[in-house]
Amino acid sequence: MSKPTVDPTSNSKTGPAVPVNFLRPIIQADLDSGKHTQIVTRFPPEPNGYLHIGHAKSICVNFGLAQEFGGVTHLRFDDTNPAKEDQEYIDAIESDVKWLGFEWSGEVRYASQYFDQLHDWAVELIKAGKAYVDDLTPEQAKEYRGSLTEPGKNSPFRERSVEENLDWFARMRAGEFPDGARVLRAKIDMASPNMNLRDPIMYRIRHAHHHQTGDKWCIYPNYDFTHGQSDAIEGITHSICTLEFESHRPLYDWFLDNLPVPAHPRQYEFSRLNLNYTITSKRKLKQLVDEKHVNGWDDPRMSTLSGFRRRGYTPKSIRNFCEMIGTNRSDGVVDFGMLEFSIRDDLDHSAPRAMCVLRPLKVVITNYPEGQVENLELACHPKEDMGVRVLPFARELYIDREDFMEEPPKGYKRLEPNGEVRLRGSYVIRADEAIKDADGNIVELRCSYDPDTLGKNPEGRKVKGVVHWVPAAASVECEVRLYDRLFRSPNPEKAEDSASFLDNINPDSLQVLTGCRAEPSLGNAQPEDRFQFEREGYFVADIKDSKPGQPVFNRTVTLRDSWGQ
Repeated sequence: MSKPTVDPTSNSKTGPAVPVNFLRPIIQADLDSGKHTQIVTRFPPEPNGYLHIGHAKSICVNFGLAQEFGGVTHLRFDDTNPAKEDQEYIDAIESDVKWLGFEWSGEVRYASQYFDQLHDWAVELIKAGKAYVDDLTPEQAKEYRGSLTEPGKNSPFRERSVEENLDWFARMRAGEFPDGARVLRAKIDMASPNMNLRDPIMYRIRHAHHHQTGDKWCIYPNYDFTHGQSDAIEGITHSICTLEFESHRPLYDWFLDNLPVPAHPRQYEFSRLNLNYTITSKRKLKQLVDEKHVNGWDDPRMSTLSGFRRRGYTPKSIRNFCEMIGTNRSDGVVDFGMLEFSIRDDLDHSAPRAMCVLRPLKVVITNYPEGQVENLELACHPKEDMGVRVLPFARELYIDREDFMEEPPKGYKRLEPNGEVRLRGSYVIRADEAIKDADGNIVELRCSYDPDTLGKNPEGRKVKGVVHWVPAAASVECEVRLYDRLFRSPNPEKAEDSASFLDNINPDSLQVLTGCRAEPSLGNAQPEDRFQFEREGYFVADIKDSKPGQPVFNRTVTLRDSWGQ
């Protein structure tokens, strides 16, 4: 398992080590020097898919730092590509941010709110001779751009006059030309070693209906032209993004330096979250959904926040995970086991205990009086004060089919012929007879109980095993979905034995068990109620399909990390 990075300046005398966040001293210095009186950060997702676990880190960094230093955070949608955007994604993103426990400052913002101002600034760059309309085809533009080892060359349209460029740009906006016919480019340096400065595209023609602006525009600004100016308009002080945008920072600054913007934000980059056994490409996540490899964006096997929520992960566990891994500038891969550790640690303290038999085997206690029922009280948690729940104990009950073996291996500590086990919180029983059907399958156990073993050990003999159980008559029938990791390979996108990441899908990532039997208290479980099913793992009542009296439980995580075993 990867270890969380810690602050090397921390020691046992000053307190426990805390995860590294290189941005904290930067922000503190800016406040101490008076450069800023309040920090303003932003989270700017593109609404072209659901948020994933990688976005959680960015959310926690931006919102968390603002909270820590008494600042504010804006939620701004980077909605510059209407062909791939949808209101469904906007709603989901807002919901995920709130679910994680964060609130943005003011109303939700959209880059499209600034389209008029961005257009005016584009015109100013044209008038200053710093932008031009280019007619090269995409194929020609790629050729002219050069490579990492060879400089680009100027477009034959680069020296058009200001008047020509203003005319062509106005006609682009008026809708005279089809998609892709022309673009507006910044005039910087085609020989720059930084490819992003080789006359980057500012505007493209897209005849697409926009979810916010309707059909007002048929030209849309590119991300690099939109982002920095939107930050400036909003007074963002620290524009925090992932390392892949480091090479874009000179372009971010170039636009701000060459336009009359009201502020000049500073961009900082941190390493993105790379989690093994996981895909975080929006395009590939959408492919999983569209090709029905999963059951929607919120499938509990997905790396989306809505998927983790439906799986039973808590906001606290994800926030703690993001804090544990630290915020630095070193790329690396985090072990999925660290995320599982975080949710186990949270649920160990917060999830009440309950019993659910996943593969029921009927047990008849032959020496227990017919019609008699004892209401046994069991603690809802071994350490936390969560009260008690009541389990009716009667002549007939269920144990798990895996808790009885006719020919057990050495070291087996469950029920076997003429062997004894304790029923959790109840009596010691002995297996006297196994009833089989015509095919030789065990369908029922005939057992006897020791009435003098409630809350105490039997005299003169040692009982090694404890198994969970539920009463037959009072138990609730339920469906249980056993989820596991969606991919078999630690690096699904680059596994040597596969041509596609789809080849690495784990065929056992979902097992649906019907006819499971849960203790009576679980019949009232509400969606998103979480439990530790004793001896089985942590489970959550499904947010969509679970109903009172008809519960559906999703396994969040096993009690122990068994993936590598």
